[in-house]
Amino acid sequence: MANISEKMNADLNKQIGEELESAYIYLGMAAWFEERTLDNLANWFNKQASEEFAHAMKFKSHILERGGSVHYPELREQKQDWAGIMEILEATLEHEQHITSKINEIYELALEIKEHSSIPLLLWFIKEQVEEEDNAMSLIDKFKGYKNEFNFDHHVKRKE
Repeated sequence: MANISEKMNADLNKQIGEELESAYIYLGMAAWFEERTLDNLANWFNKQASEEFAHAMKFKSHILERGGSVHYPELREQKQDWAGIMEILEATLEHEQHITSKINEIYELALEIKEHSSIPLLLWFIKEQVEEEDNAMSLIDKFKGYKNEFNFDHHVKRKE
């Protein structure tokens, strides 16, 4: 017997897709940086992709713990041709804001249908999204101070 509503199960499965697509987006960005030997930025985005995959697995575990059913949606091909670093950084922030809106929608659903067991998970993700957006904004702000992309890349460090 499932201890998760069909609606919550469906929305969490959609979020698994969002998180996996995020990983896919960031892998593409990392490859763009790797092709240009911007190794620190490539590392930053590869780690970001791994984190997004871990987020998907966190949702999967919750669904299974509640007796639900997991479904992995098909992933779309992602953009691979970027005009430059700033375009990627701005796209990163925009994407994280998109993910924040999706998490907030699921949280509102949990409150509405009194799906109390999902609320701690969603609160963790709400806090995580504050960090994700801050990281993206921080990269944008830092990049504005550099005239040379290789110099910027040299100073990009990822906190674990």
